[in-house]
Amino acid sequence: MIRSMTGYGAAEVELADGRILRAEIRTVNHRHLSVSASLPRGWESLRPQVLESVRGTLARGAVSVTVTCGDAAEEDAELPGLDMERARRYVELLTAAGDVLDVGGHLDINTLAGLPGVLRSRGVPGEDAGGDEAGLGECIDGALAGVVAMRESEGRRLEDVLRASVTAIAGEVEAAEARAPERLLRERDRLRERVAELTEAVEVDEDRLAREIAYLAEKWDIAEELERLRSHVTLFLESLAGRGERGERKTGKRLGFVVQEMHREANTLGAKANDPAITASAIAIKEELERLREQLENVE
Repeated sequence: MIRSMTGYGAAEVELADGRILRAEIRTVNHRHLSVSASLPRGWESLRPQVLESVRGTLARGAVSVTVTCGDAAEEDAELPGLDMERARRYVELLTAAGDVLDVGGHLDINTLAGLPGVLRSRGVPGEDAGGDEAGLGECIDGALAGVVAMRESEGRRLEDVLRASVTAIAGEVEAAEARAPERLLRERDRLRERVAELTEAVEVDEDRLAREIAYLAEKWDIAEELERLRSHVTLFLESLAGRGERGERKTGKRLGFVVQEMHREANTLGAKANDPAITASAIAIKEELERLREQLENVE
C-alpha cells in the first residue's frame, strides 16, 4: 500500500497534575522529510523525542508538530489561570523579607499580579512545570496514528489513479507493437515503387533492395523500446504493491525513477515511429507519464 504525503492527526492526554496535553500534526508533500516542532515553555528538552517519533513513523513530507498544555476545563480554555500557591508563597517571602530587613512598603494586588508565574494562560505552563516525557510520547503517538490513517486513505485513492494511467500506457504499447509490422511492409512497398519510378525499364537489383529494406527495418525497429516499456510497467505495478514497512517506504522515489525511465523510452519510440498511429501512441504514453509524475509528487 502506498501513502500520500498529505495528512492530519490530533490527540489529547490528561497528565497526572490535571493538565491537558494536546498534539496536532500536519503533513504536506516535500522531496525529503522535514520536521518542525512547537512545544510549550518548559518542554523544549523533549524536542528530540518528538523528532525521533516522527522520523520513525514517516519517511517523506514536510511535517509540522504543535504541542500545547493547559487546564482541563474546556470552558476556561481562553481565560487566564491563577496559581494561588505561587501567589501565597510570594506574599510570605516578601513579608518575611520586609520584617528581617526592616523595609517598609505595601504589597498590593497590582504588584502581586505582575510577579512571574502568578497569572498563567492556557497552553503556557509555569516555568518550573517541566515536561512529562511519557505523556508527550503517548500524545505524539496518537497524533501520528491519525496522520498515518489519513495518508493511507489518500494513498488508496492515489493508487487507483496511478493504476489507471499505467494500464493506459500498457494499452498504447500493445497498439504500437501491433502496428509495427504493417509499417515495415508499407515502407518496403513504397521503396519498391520509388525505385521503379526512378529506374523505369531498368531491372531492379532485388538483393540491393532487400539490403536497403533491412537497413530501414533496423533503423526503425522499436521492439527494444516496447519491451523496455513493458518491463517498466511491470516494475511500476510491483513497486506499487510493495509493503509499507519502514525499510520499504521509498515507494514514491522508486516510482518516480521508473516514470523517468519510461519517459526516455517513449521519446525514443516517438523518434523512430515514422508512422502516424505509432506517433500518436508515443504521445499518449507521454501524456499518461505526465499525469503519473504529477500524482507521484504526493506519494511518500
